[in-house]
Amino acid sequence: MIQTPYYLIDKERLLPNLEKIARLRDRSGAKALLALKCFSTWPVFDFMRDYMDGTTSSSLYELRLGAEKFGKETHAYSVGWADDEIDDAVRFADKIIFNSLGQLDRFSAQSEGIARGLRLNPRFSTSGFDLADPARPFSRLGEWDMARLEQAEARINGVMIHYNCENSDFDLFSAQLTRIESEFGAFLKRLDWVSLGGGIHFTGDDYPLDSLADRLKAFSDAMGVQVYLEPGEAAITRSTTLETSVLDIIDNGKKIAVVDSSIEAHMLDLLIYRETAKLPAQGSHSYQIAGKTCLAGDIFGEGQFDAPLKIGDRVTIEDAAGYTMVKKNWFNGLKMPGIAIRELDGTVRLARDFGYEDFVAALG
Repeated sequence: MIQTPYYLIDKERLLPNLEKIARLRDRSGAKALLALKCFSTWPVFDFMRDYMDGTTSSSLYELRLGAEKFGKETHAYSVGWADDEIDDAVRFADKIIFNSLGQLDRFSAQSEGIARGLRLNPRFSTSGFDLADPARPFSRLGEWDMARLEQAEARINGVMIHYNCENSDFDLFSAQLTRIESEFGAFLKRLDWVSLGGGIHFTGDDYPLDSLADRLKAFSDAMGVQVYLEPGEAAITRSTTLETSVLDIIDNGKKIAVVDSSIEAHMLDLLIYRETAKLPAQGSHSYQIAGKTCLAGDIFGEGQFDAPLKIGDRVTIEDAAGYTMVKKNWFNGLKMPGIAIRELDGTVRLARDFGYEDFVAALG
């Protein structure tokens, strides 16, 4: 038995996402790069590699991880490259994408030996959260003015346009892509490649995958470009659980089960976006599932269970891959969850564990 808490990546549940990515690539001609900002757990990269074309990154460390652990094509993006990063970024990248014309100007000489791109901000997005909206007023994320884009044209051969966020609406995606074609098409036709970023939830149930593939191919043909997608959540959705154990049962007018994990330390996006965890929803026994930190709002959510919970019972939290392992932290000195992998034959192995030495090393 592996000591809880731990993230459990199930390859049998990961595989359908990868097969949909492969189907989309084959039908559309688009290339798919794993977005490491969402999921960087490299012990399963060997399993994912055959279904994807490479990785895309948001920092030098992610870039190097993708180059060394995943291989294949590497796209290097950063909101701001630093002087002490640019040489290594160019060394590890196949394509480097600058966030602004100013960054392109500044590092033009250092980057002239590889393919270069610029982030294009279309000034609209599908995000429902101002915190995550790349097109929010006064956004620093990318260039949108045609005069500035044209100043870059001689030095770039592609653009990255990231404007989708958990978008499961194909019609909305298609309509916004039409708007991009209308507003920026003349410029895009002079390029070699266009990345449409991530945030397209095309591995969800009942998503019209073939319609998406045909729309991407039509866009690629009309613009004369290689299309890239940057799936993060789409690649790993529903593949992973966070396994926890009950430490205490409290009844203060509501039954509360305290588990050996934390939203702030182990599933931070639940706290940031005020969301609740995916807990068991069947059964007649209701419990609030709460974390063990001193944060009063460290609450996973409400769960329904078939039988009363008791100390030591397992509580499984679903869909725990995206933006979790890349954000886990040492708040309150809680032990970080281990990382376990269930192979296709059903065997489970512990790929990584964390202990006191890791806690100490991270702080001095």
